[in-house]
Amino acid sequence: MNRAFNRKKDKSWMHTPEALAKHFIAYNAKFLGNTEVDQPKGTEVVKDAVRKLKFQRHIKKSEGQKIPKVELQISIYGVKILDPKSKEVHYNCQLHRISFCADDKTDKRIFTFICKDSESNKHLCYVFDSEKCAEEITLTIGQAFDLAYKKFLESGGKDVETRKQIGGLQKRIQDLEAENSELKKQLQVLEEQLMIAQVPPGNSISSKTPTDIFDMVPFSPMTPLVPLPASNGSAPPTPARPTEMRRDLFGAEPFDPFTCGAADFPPDIQSKLDEMQEGFKMGLTVEGTVFSLDPLDGRC
Repeated sequence: MNRAFNRKKDKSWMHTPEALAKHFIAYNAKFLGNTEVDQPKGTEVVKDAVRKLKFQRHIKKSEGQKIPKVELQISIYGVKILDPKSKEVHYNCQLHRISFCADDKTDKRIFTFICKDSESNKHLCYVFDSEKCAEEITLTIGQAFDLAYKKFLESGGKDVETRKQIGGLQKRIQDLEAENSELKKQLQVLEEQLMIAQVPPGNSISSKTPTDIFDMVPFSPMTPLVPLPASNGSAPPTPARPTEMRRDLFGAEPFDPFTCGAADFPPDIQSKLDEMQEGFKMGLTVEGTVFSLDPLDGRC
């Protein structure tokens, strides 16, 4: 890693090795953002990135947007950029991907580092604003590099490969969790659509036969008569077919006014037929002679 600050070889580091190797050092800062750069290192490279991000931040500030605050967790494995309240990880910059780190000598609050993105393989410059700890944060990242390099020499390079595999697995886990969350949302939408498509029980068409006020099925001349089974359990006898109806010499069926339904004639004709039927019940006319069924009637 290249550094924009000079440090004497006999100068001691700020933190104990165990703090960076087994845990991490946390700092709070304001995050101006990140931007793509052409080179993986260089003071002029980061100066251009700082000017660009400061200009963008000035525009956002004029629109009423505040600079977001973040928490930096520095260890021998990398630099994590988190939300200070929810602890959600926004960026996880592995240490072996950081190629340059520097604090701005003209502006003591600004410090930067360049990291190669694991997905796009582009070099991104991250810029931070810390009022009092800019140089200290830069030195802490330098100490993390020094300890990581010593550990690399002691393990013969195996530790770096292990960290790469762990980093790849962590990225895969994050992708799977995001995919799982999206699938849950899609499943919830499908369940809601299925519930809407179902017909409510109250709106279903009832197949029950309507009844009158006495809970009886109204008579219909079109309703077929279904024979009931016999009392001994045997099948009911097959109804006999009606004999062929007699026809007149013109081939027409004989007219019977007493077997016609009430709906077959107009009201005036039907009333006449009812009178004729009543007369048939009280007396019988044969060839002009009336035979009365009333004993008080003197006709015979």
